[in-house]
Amino acid sequence: MDFRSLLACLPILSLEGILCLSLLSVTLSAQETVWEKYMAAAEKAYKQADYAEAERFYLAALKEAENLGDEDTRLATSLNNLASIYLLQERYDEAERLYKRTLAIWEKALGPEHPSTATSLNNLGLLYGQQGRYDEAEPLFQRSLSTLEKALGPDHPDVATSLIHLADLYRVQDEYVNPQPLYQRALEIREKTLGADHPKIATALGKLATLYDAEGRDDEAEKLYRRSLVILERAQGANHPNVAQIVESYTALLRKQNRETEAKMIEDRFR
Repeated sequence: MDFRSLLACLPILSLEGILCLSLLSVTLSAQETVWEKYMAAAEKAYKQADYAEAERFYLAALKEAENLGDEDTRLATSLNNLASIYLLQERYDEAERLYKRTLAIWEKALGPEHPSTATSLNNLGLLYGQQGRYDEAEPLFQRSLSTLEKALGPDHPDVATSLIHLADLYRVQDEYVNPQPLYQRALEIREKTLGADHPKIATALGKLATLYDAEGRDDEAEKLYRRSLVILERAQGANHPNVAQIVESYTALLRKQNRETEAKMIEDRFR
């Protein structure tokens, strides 16, 4: 399984904090600017998976931001979000150029230890990971994690997401570094800060479950799949795509154990 496939196993469930594809949200002012209007329209299109429309509005926002100065945070935000759209479209060269420019702006304007700088490092690492450039991705993820721990504290939810990305990278590299402690720490942080029934808990549970599943630790994997499924069904409904992905992984585990009847019952319930 490559890095891109591993990220797709359990998609990021919201646009908060540092995400799989971190889009920086915009808070509208009382007197909405043209730039804010373009950014809001782009984010709406992104949430609807209309990436062509999102690109169009982000390009318009970027054109406005280019007039605000080379170190303006609105310019960095525009570049970051447009780069994330390009990454979704697998336009890697364009995404890399914009992410690098974003990172340079954040480092100069806010400093190397700012959470926004960590976001840029994270996104550039995700880009390299999807391209199989693991040696380049690893130090970026490590620096992002270190920056977030210092800036936000070791138990912040964004730290948990950073831990998951680094664990995913170690897992696809199949190196000596064991990803389990990173996944486990991410789960513990999310349980502590978000509560036991938050959808992001299900993401962390699913990561651990797929790891145990691959290692043949079937009983442990099954418990985590079941817990993840309960959380997602309660939070997002039985017909949500995230539920379908957990059902697919869980029933595959059951079939591996020749438990076809149980697998079929679960599939029928969530069909």
